[in-house]
Amino acid sequence: MSQVRVLGELAVLDDVGPARRGRAYPAAGATSALLLPAAVLLGGLVLWPVLRTMHASVTTDGRWVGASHFRSALAAPGTGAVVGRTVLWALLVPAVVTALGYLLAAASRRSQEGGLVRLILLVPVALPLVVTGVTFRLMYDPDPSRGLATLVATRLTGRPVEDAPQLLGPGMVTVALMSAFVWAWVGLAVLVFRSALDAVPPSLADAVRAYGGTRRHVLWDAQWRPLLLRTTAVVFALVAVGTSRTFDLILVMTPGSVRDEASVLALRIWQTSGVTTTGDGAALGVVWLVAVIGGIMVAALFVRQAWPPPRVEAAPEPAPVAPPRRVFRLLAAGAAIAWLVPLAVLVATSAHGRVDAAARGWWSTPPNGESYRDLVTGTELWRTLGFTLLLATAVTATVLVVALLAAYPLAWLTGPAAQATGLLLLAASVVPIQVIAGPVNEVLGLVLSSGTAQGLALVHIALGVPFAVLVLRNAFADLPVEQVRDARLGGRRWWHTLRRLARHNLSAVVAVSVLEFVQVWNDLVVGRLFGGPGSSPLGPFLAEQTRSFVSNSGALAASSVLASVLPVVLVVLSRRHLVAGLVSGGVR
Repeated sequence: MSQVRVLGELAVLDDVGPARRGRAYPAAGATSALLLPAAVLLGGLVLWPVLRTMHASVTTDGRWVGASHFRSALAAPGTGAVVGRTVLWALLVPAVVTALGYLLAAASRRSQEGGLVRLILLVPVALPLVVTGVTFRLMYDPDPSRGLATLVATRLTGRPVEDAPQLLGPGMVTVALMSAFVWAWVGLAVLVFRSALDAVPPSLADAVRAYGGTRRHVLWDAQWRPLLLRTTAVVFALVAVGTSRTFDLILVMTPGSVRDEASVLALRIWQTSGVTTTGDGAALGVVWLVAVIGGIMVAALFVRQAWPPPRVEAAPEPAPVAPPRRVFRLLAAGAAIAWLVPLAVLVATSAHGRVDAAARGWWSTPPNGESYRDLVTGTELWRTLGFTLLLATAVTATVLVVALLAAYPLAWLTGPAAQATGLLLLAASVVPIQVIAGPVNEVLGLVLSSGTAQGLALVHIALGVPFAVLVLRNAFADLPVEQVRDARLGGRRWWHTLRRLARHNLSAVVAVSVLEFVQVWNDLVVGRLFGGPGSSPLGPFLAEQTRSFVSNSGALAASSVLASVLPVVLVVLSRRHLVAGLVSGGVR
């Protein structure tokens, strides 16, 4: 491409020949400048902390000790059970979420009530896991006069009240935690599977039937083999990585007396090291890091595809598909009702005052709104909400700018370079913060004061950039050649081209913005590890109130409801963009 003067005006002459994606890439000098902010953030707050953790796992005061820390960490009392419980979470919970997600997506497809069902299932996705923990702890309260699930279990088993099943006791606490996590994540799986089902051409099923295929053949050859196997792998991998956030649930939902019986590596590493770097904690972190990154790499290779992906021509309008059978529609409606019960418990409890909520169940007395009145007239919650809003907005804006700058030159890579870049970004996006908390705190100590709002924001930005770059890079590379050429011809400088490309990819930009904002708003672990007295966001604020859970349950429920309004509204309004962004970012 060249620029010449024609009648005194600057004109851009496009190259002759077939269209090439490379026509939109910036010059070498601009590329280095565009990648620099992301490289500094990822190098200083992700890569170096990972290397520092690995070094600490095999040394003591700079002296090589080999596998000594690994042996002592794994031989510590209870570590074997913690590792086994972590593996169980990473295998069983994603399998349940994936299976339920597919069944409910198929059952709610192309029916009058299907949209409402999916909307109900989606709401828990947007809730902070702290709020999910509060909700299910209210339901599983060991006193049948307060806990709805305990009351129902007591009556179903025919036990006396004093011998009520302890759903948060040592024997059932892991099952209770898993049920809360499944409730929170199934809606995401439903949306992704629904998108995949809608993309399957009905003509495939017709072709299978024309050759004598049965219902089983139609399911396998016309749905699973062309698209749903890959979708299943994506959903399973997303949920498996999401189980690393069980820290939030365990910390909020489990009573202190049974926390060890529910502990996983996310909690054990925090208990071992906190925001310092210790040998045993680093060894456990390396074990966890290798497992997480290894698992996500296997999933990424399973769903790999050509890069850039082949352009699919616009297909004709699909033929109408018959709605699911009545039994499946009833299944979807029943699931929606079941998913509403925890939300109803949270809202109903929030409508009672401190004394009523602590003494008896929400169904025993009429609501009085006392908890909301106390919160509205106070200042602490509003101050926390204001700080969290500013933090989430600033982090989201910074992540979006840094990710757009880096995604622009990376989108035009092809072949092995593009695949390697995608795998590196994917690996960086799943590094658990507990694993690198000590080294990150050391870096913050060099550039900022520890426990400041600036340091907290910087950690959030570094953790959010890899996934944002991955999604936007894929979105840019997916653009039709005509739009790429239009952006290049219409922009005299690289920033003009970038702005036009971002305008063509508005859906991906919205997805990245909403995901990052909700992630920061709903966060607990980063705020707990790197926040301070003047920089405590919403998650740690709510978690702190659970220390006196029963006596504070009314105010805690009301705070949880108020804290959930904004993320729920954002996720519901942008759900279509979120699905497109997750699928794009997860499979390439």
